Amino acid sequence: MAIKDVYQAVLDFEEDSISGLIEKELAAGADVNQLLQEGLISAMDAVGKAFSEGELFVPEMLMAAQTMKAGLEVLKPKLGGAGATSAGVIVIGTVKGDLHDIGKNLVGMMLEGGGFELHDLGVDVEAKTFVDAVKKHNASILGLSALLTTTMPAMEETVAAIKEAGLTNVKIMIGGAPVTQAYADKIGAHGYSEDAPSAVDLARKLSK
Repeated sequence: MAIKDVYQAVLDFEEDSISGLIEKELAAGADVNQLLQEGLISAMDAVGKAFSEGELFVPEMLMAAQTMKAGLEVLKPKLGGAGATSAGVIVIGTVKGDLHDIGKNLVGMMLEGGGFELHDLGVDVEAKTFVDAVKKHNASILGLSALLTTTMPAMEETVAAIKEAGLTNVKIMIGGAPVTQAYADKIGAHGYSEDAPSAVDLARKLSK
């Protein structure tokens, strides 16, 4: 089955060949949404499960995510008119004062692989920038990352700024090495995830 080939290409990290594979399927009349859901999204769910079970590690997960992203680039222009439904709109970024982005980038790729419309603001992002982006993109979820204990207070400032702006509908999830569920509870965030696959799971729960 052709869609299985796309699925397998993600699991085998075939970043160089997945674009051609998807283009071939599209030319043969394959359904765009089916390629996305059963090819790319299902494969990334399998990658996340394998990571959670200790069968894959961060480098492999990153290679799978990059392969998925290469495939997604081919599908993106066609998704608008294909009746494809987004899992939700997410704005993510690393908070003010923090320049770490590897974890955030991986989470972003996994979220895209999970069917979310992603807007990545990058690193060293001020609270006001997050607020403006949530408004601009009408985001349902905001993801905040911090890798330093010294920048964690910027998460609290951002959560407060979102609430002050009256954006009560947006759900806030946080993550990063020093971050915990207890800290999420303390600052009023809606959830915490310890790794990229669990971030996708959390985002799906918060989107319901």
